[in-house]
Amino acid sequence: MPVTHCVFDAYGTLFDVAAAARLTAGQPGQEKLAEVWPKLAADWRAKQLQYTWLRAITGDYMSFWEVTKDGLDWAMEASGLDDPVLRETLLALYWELPAYKEVPKMLATLKAKGFQTAILSNGSPDMLEGAVDYAGVGMWLDATLSVESVGVFKPAKAVYDMVGARFETDPSEVMFVSSNGWDAASAAQYGFNTVWVNRAGEPMDRLPVEPSHVLTDLSTIPDLAGQL
Repeated sequence: MPVTHCVFDAYGTLFDVAAAARLTAGQPGQEKLAEVWPKLAADWRAKQLQYTWLRAITGDYMSFWEVTKDGLDWAMEASGLDDPVLRETLLALYWELPAYKEVPKMLATLKAKGFQTAILSNGSPDMLEGAVDYAGVGMWLDATLSVESVGVFKPAKAVYDMVGARFETDPSEVMFVSSNGWDAASAAQYGFNTVWVNRAGEPMDRLPVEPSHVLTDLSTIPDLAGQL
């Protein structure tokens, strides 16, 4: 079956998760953060993901916002930053993450070509609503799906099931796009056509199934979707 639906992970795929630390580091009085912000951003994201995996395994679900705060607390301690005001500044900016520059045109092109589009994310519904509104991309999305509906994080099968439940589609009709190699691989094993957006040029994860396609950004997604 040809692809009719294009579904995207949110954080790191459509929205730049490093932006909160990077933008704050450029503000007056943030000289200490400016020295360590790349490490802080990387640690924050790594711990955020690790905590979702652990909670998926243990069945101890909590909202992605709480996981995000826990990840930041670990990252700040690892960088020697003990500053409650900085913490609140970083968390506030996480609700206003910019979309990558190619995202609006890419989504608009998909809609113009007749594809259904959606987000499928670990993010909490209110976080996703804030990110979509801030980036101004809601007009090109048919649905925003949060794992909060099923109470478990990716890569649980129940998360990927949400797409078929919402759109009544076969997995073969879905192209799933993620900046996380493990997410794209898991979705490929589920049966989606998958794209790993490997912006950082990382090695392929050693998993049973590999993503169907690897790109460096999202600009060619509409062309690829039309070929599947």
